[in-house]
Amino acid sequence: MAKHSGQDSRGPSQRQLKVGETVRKELSDILTRGRMSDPDLDGVIITIPEVRMTPDLRLATCLVMPLGGVNAEKVEKALNRSAKYLRGQVSRRLTMKYMPDLRFVLDTRFDDDDRIETLLHSPEVSRDLASDEETDTEN
Repeated sequence: MAKHSGQDSRGPSQRQLKVGETVRKELSDILTRGRMSDPDLDGVIITIPEVRMTPDLRLATCLVMPLGGVNAEKVEKALNRSAKYLRGQVSRRLTMKYMPDLRFVLDTRFDDDDRIETLLHSPEVSRDLASDEETDTEN
């Protein structure tokens, strides 16, 4: 019987996490020290909080955010345009059998957290929570 090759409920493997962190470190170093020829990236400070690897280690999804979130969409597009160049730079620094393709997406986790926090403190949710507490005390 063949093993299940997809993601399971346990999350990423230790290998995926290790390779993702190594790629993240090298990309951060390249973006910090290197000069990019793309004018949309010139002088922009970019943070890479996480790199998520696919189970076969063929694709690295890099969560990125420019400092202050200024021109975030423009920076994301510029990084995706420069993905092949950055992949080549990372491959020179790492010893891997296969260098994963890089895909850049904006890290919206903090915005999502703020949106959820605002929703939880909205009057509608407070009203629903109060009515649920009243129903629980009656039972």
